[in-house]
Amino acid sequence: MISKETLLQVIYEQRNYPAGETILRKIDTNLINSPEVLIITGIRRCGKSTLLRQIQQQLTERDYYLNFDDERLINFTTDDFQALNQVLHTEFGEQHTYYFDEIQNIRGWERFISRLYNAGNKIFITGSNANMLSRELGTLLTGRHITKELYPFSFAEFLEQKQHTIKSSNLHTTNGRAQLNKLFTEYLRTGGIPQYTNSLNTAFLKSLYTDILYRDVIVRHNISSENALREMIYYLASNVTHPFTFNSVAKHIGIKSMETVRDWVTYLEQTYLIRCLNKYAPKVGVQLRSPKKVYFIDNALAGQVGFNLSQNLGAWLENAVAIELERRGADFYYHSNKHECDFIIRKGYSVKQALQVTAAMDDPKTRKRELNGILDAMDAYNLQQGLIVTIDSRETIKLEDGRTVEVVPCWQWMLNHNMP
Repeated sequence: MISKETLLQVIYEQRNYPAGETILRKIDTNLINSPEVLIITGIRRCGKSTLLRQIQQQLTERDYYLNFDDERLINFTTDDFQALNQVLHTEFGEQHTYYFDEIQNIRGWERFISRLYNAGNKIFITGSNANMLSRELGTLLTGRHITKELYPFSFAEFLEQKQHTIKSSNLHTTNGRAQLNKLFTEYLRTGGIPQYTNSLNTAFLKSLYTDILYRDVIVRHNISSENALREMIYYLASNVTHPFTFNSVAKHIGIKSMETVRDWVTYLEQTYLIRCLNKYAPKVGVQLRSPKKVYFIDNALAGQVGFNLSQNLGAWLENAVAIELERRGADFYYHSNKHECDFIIRKGYSVKQALQVTAAMDDPKTRKRELNGILDAMDAYNLQQGLIVTIDSRETIKLEDGRTVEVVPCWQWMLNHNMP
């Protein structure tokens, strides 16, 4: 049992912790005001606690807060929840809004949350594993909880952190575009993990990766083959944007079981470290049997884990676009037929856009390859317009049949918040 004195010490000391990153993270106010339990989830250190504190400051009731990712609470059990609730009521009076950071560290937490919800309280929760949080709440609060996925900084948030104000007039000047292009190239290399973009301390990235590897994967799933798991992550990070199969990875790292690789990849996806992209096909079975492409949640983190990725600007760019599509909630796949198109975006039951990514269009071979890929996708899904994003190229390619391909700088596409 955790003593009342310990709980009070943790509660009051956490109240005095710095609020963290001052960039205001975006969240729909309807999620804040809805009666459902709100789960804020995402990779470790992407800003979930900061967002929780920002929500806390917007509301009148803001005292019932506890971060369970605290070594003083390592022996906290379900038996301590009632004591915690009593301490909060005694110290701050009756309130009906609770804020809990990393509550999934406590086994059986979902029953306490269910009891609070059924008593008419509003609860905000953060955690680093959406699948686990949803699964554990699913049996007790089906349809009564919603999830907000938080990602590392978008390019717009990165610019805000750098105190760079975007003015529409600057977008039409040579100097303005050159400055944005420079900042975007920096963003591609530093990624968007708030603490890293602020400090550029590689030791922080190493620590973050170690936390994810051990706390969220090895310990949680009782994995004994640590070296093989590390080798698999190293392989995936070194081959960001490239297709892979579970069989090919298993052979590369020297293990016999394809199912083991599949499970490990699933665990990594659940921590938000990676995102595996399916090939688009009308039949789900074909999608599942086809090679997948792998993307990492953050360019700098992928560069820390993998080999020589920093030299491949095209891979940086494609990876950043994939995560931006994730951030926008797009339903997207890759296209592969006669030629390959990096992304196709589906809305409802049909494909609405084809999107190709390349660092530049200057080289004739590259230009031909990228156009072949986008046109193959446009033909396949009867699209009248295609989009190619680059580092800084800009043009409109008009085809003989009346269709067009727009080529735009990636920073421009990222700063356009309209869904593709």
